[in-house]
Amino acid sequence: MLSLSLRCVAPLLPILLCGPLAAQDAARQPNLLFVIADDLSPFDLPIYEPDVVVDTPAIDSLAGEGMVLDAAYQMGSWSGAVCTPSRHMVMSGRTVWHLPKRGIKGEDANPHCPADLPTYTLGAWFGSHGYATARTCKKGNSYQAANELFQVVHDKTCRGADDDTSSVWHADRVLEYLAAREAGADGSDKPFLIYLGFSHPHDPRHGTAELLAKYGADDTGAPSTTPENAPPLPVNYLPAHPFPHGHPGLRDEVNVQGVKRRRDPATVRNERGRQFACIEHMDRQIGRVLAKLRETGDLENTYVVFTSDHGMSVGRHGLMGKQNLYEHTWRVPMVVRGPGIAAGSRAPGNVYLLDCLATLCELAGIEAPATSEGLSFVPVLRGAQQTVRDVLFGVYCGGSKPGMRAVRKGDWKLIEYDVLDGAVRRTQLFDLGSNPYELLLAHHVDVTEALIGNDPQPLQQDLAGDPRFAERRRELEELLRAEMVRLDDPYELSPGR
Repeated sequence: MLSLSLRCVAPLLPILLCGPLAAQDAARQPNLLFVIADDLSPFDLPIYEPDVVVDTPAIDSLAGEGMVLDAAYQMGSWSGAVCTPSRHMVMSGRTVWHLPKRGIKGEDANPHCPADLPTYTLGAWFGSHGYATARTCKKGNSYQAANELFQVVHDKTCRGADDDTSSVWHADRVLEYLAAREAGADGSDKPFLIYLGFSHPHDPRHGTAELLAKYGADDTGAPSTTPENAPPLPVNYLPAHPFPHGHPGLRDEVNVQGVKRRRDPATVRNERGRQFACIEHMDRQIGRVLAKLRETGDLENTYVVFTSDHGMSVGRHGLMGKQNLYEHTWRVPMVVRGPGIAAGSRAPGNVYLLDCLATLCELAGIEAPATSEGLSFVPVLRGAQQTVRDVLFGVYCGGSKPGMRAVRKGDWKLIEYDVLDGAVRRTQLFDLGSNPYELLLAHHVDVTEALIGNDPQPLQQDLAGDPRFAERRRELEELLRAEMVRLDDPYELSPGR
């Protein structure tokens, strides 16, 4: 039987808080550590999927000492490099169509975006409000004008296996920064905002020999035989997506090192093993930084946020990349630990990555910039409410236009596709309460069931064509178009089948 282990459908833990979230007075503002992974789905972490085989003790400890948000999302992308608009949203708190650019051919600047936006982004804003700011992350596919405004910047893309080319390099830069503060460097009397961005588990997923062996993975490509300790196929694995998703020749789907166009079980299991090796290696570096903060006594007064720029397919639904709106890609992990947050708590949240700026500002006791369009989810962290919004919107149009859109309200989710000059116009409808992995009719085929050990239930499929849910479909279609108008989506969708 299919195990519905997704924790967003589990009962929420009670949250018992009294008094203000941050007990510190104005003279002791909290420190902020913002940790962001590159290409990490919540479905690849035990805090969301208890059966997943990867070891992540540092992330687990953050969850055990803080709050896990079960419905955190990135709003979407107008580029195949989904991380570009995603990281712009993190830095600026702007919605996807209000960023400096919006991916429209021939348009140099977005008329819905102020020209001086970098001044109001994460590093610049906190730096101008009394914080010492430092950043390390990958190079490229991000908001360079905002990145440069951190006071200390060490950016480098690290997707190798040794200390100088892996997640170790990013952690070392943070540890050096903390050591300099201990030694009395300039700004050490101020609270800090540290942005710790990793380059993994984005491909190429080069892991250490130890961790590759642990997860039964070959670093050069799928082995001819699959080791017993290789991760199992994901529960929604398919050998191919059932219809063209609208981005022909997409790099993530045709040119990932060690994968290319292959979607056979051996290749997918091997790539998952490589992914898990990189995830555990990254987790160890997070652990090193947390250990240092404990050693210095800073952790007690530090809010730690752990997230990712977006999710990732790695074999789910026959896809490899991040250019889709299934939950494994649209959703992101989100964990927050810090003063006044109940240990081991959970909530849906219904948050976007773009909400992080407003949230960090409220945690720090400073006003969010007027340019920010995000909602602070501090009330959720306080336990005062479970969500900050009722409706969630997603977009992908990095390939053929207008692309795909999604909307979610409660457990119900709609995805519409209008791609390849109208050749593919499809609608999908999912009840995530009973079908959290968005299983399709293709998952009910005997050979697929045998590969992944599933016995899907009748309603664990796309329900868009089921007349029993026609009214629900119409409701979500109307809601989707209302969100497109509200958010200044420059495109229109033709109705799907």
